[in-house]
Amino acid sequence: MKLSTSHLLSVASLPVFAFAHADNHHHHRQILAASSSSSKSGALSPSSAPSSSTTLSSFPPSFSLHSQNPTAVPLSSIVVNAPSAPTSIMPTPATAGTKPSGIPNAPGLPDLSTLLPGNYPALDKPPPTDSPQVQQWIQEVQQSGVEIPSFSPNVAGGCPANPAAVADSSRCWWTCGGCSRSSDITTCPQKFTWGLTYDDGPAPYTPDLLNYLDQVNLKSTFFVVGSRAISFPGLLQQEYLKGHQIAVHTWSHPSLTTLSNEEIIAELGWSKKIIKDVLGVVPTMMRPPFGDIDDRVRAICKAMNLIPVLWTRISPTATFDTDDFNIHGGVTSVQQVLYNWENILGNVSTINTGFIVLEHDLFQQSVEVATGYILPDALAHQPQFNIQPVVNCLNLQAGDAYVETNDNSTNPLPLSCTYTYSFLLFVFRFHNLTSQPLQPLQPILPIQHMSLAVAAQERPRIVPFLGLLRTRVSLPSSPPCSAFWRSLSRRCP
Repeated sequence: MKLSTSHLLSVASLPVFAFAHADNHHHHRQILAASSSSSKSGALSPSSAPSSSTTLSSFPPSFSLHSQNPTAVPLSSIVVNAPSAPTSIMPTPATAGTKPSGIPNAPGLPDLSTLLPGNYPALDKPPPTDSPQVQQWIQEVQQSGVEIPSFSPNVAGGCPANPAAVADSSRCWWTCGGCSRSSDITTCPQKFTWGLTYDDGPAPYTPDLLNYLDQVNLKSTFFVVGSRAISFPGLLQQEYLKGHQIAVHTWSHPSLTTLSNEEIIAELGWSKKIIKDVLGVVPTMMRPPFGDIDDRVRAICKAMNLIPVLWTRISPTATFDTDDFNIHGGVTSVQQVLYNWENILGNVSTINTGFIVLEHDLFQQSVEVATGYILPDALAHQPQFNIQPVVNCLNLQAGDAYVETNDNSTNPLPLSCTYTYSFLLFVFRFHNLTSQPLQPLQPILPIQHMSLAVAAQERPRIVPFLGLLRTRVSLPSSPPCSAFWRSLSRRCP
């Protein structure tokens, strides 16, 4: 049971600890300030990196919670170098052919006995780009019709190390300045709707998070690192079968803007492949590690049919980031994380949309603060939050989270418009149409979104449509989603 909403938990008097920096599983976090509009939370800037020995503030921030889990781990125990808590037994692989109940048209799960780790890149290392598989993905991106910006990769070191990139607004670098595009998912449409997400798993303490989510009847989006997926395939299947959304979070968790085009393709491609090999489906959404995305990364994501999901940002320095990841390394205290959370709650009421928060399930500490404090407090919030996976908070169906089950008629994927353009270009040229003004068209296209691979099969259905054109049309030189394409399809991403 939960504490009443009138109960306040004060932690201002908790003891202060000095922590040495622990091992870093991936990279130093490039954390943006998770502050309220009126006061900073003290989170690290994107350029900051913890020193080898980091001492936390002698005055941890105070905060209040309206509810907590009665079985929560004490805050004084959620620290760097905390003794490892017992872990749950990892789930065994599900029976091949099993389907998730929430997606009736989903394919059955693959047989994991055929999954051979030797067929995948080394764990937590950037995949090589010269393998036949990656070369195939590179060719597919080149043939996608998506134009990839030609600017060079950033160098390591964040914003201070890349002043020219920061100053170049045409890059739309989210990390430094908060620039986003309409293709980025950063909020949920409805106010007080929370798109619940966890990054970097699955991991040994993910079952504790899953058990709590079951207890309170919540579903989440899990942004999966490929190296973790192949390490815990049975756990990934359990997440999927329980109705949680699975999405891409690269193979080895790099800062994508620092990679070459080929390296980005390899990171995303191997993550997509291992998820497909474990679940039988390919996600339609991805999250760039550290939120590190610019227009070059966006274009590659589009060419690979992936929709970027970030988290809510209300100013260049104020993002909905709890900084929970950094408890494990001693960079952030649990008190600071809950102070960040309180600031996020304060900002929720000031925006007219729902929100997305950055949290993680990789480490014991981040799972403990989520299940013991953040989620119980969110469930006690008034007005009540509608907590959902990102795909549902966008008013889409669970099946729209995967290529195999997505409904293109209501949720066209990033390549849908490109394929529509390419196919109609082929059809119009085939019928030798000449240049005439375009007249308004009724929604009579028998097929609105298709790939070139099925073009030949669909010719008999398209030819009658061409007979309905009473005027000849001129092909636009602009890419999809111009007025021309909006007249041909109901929706372009």
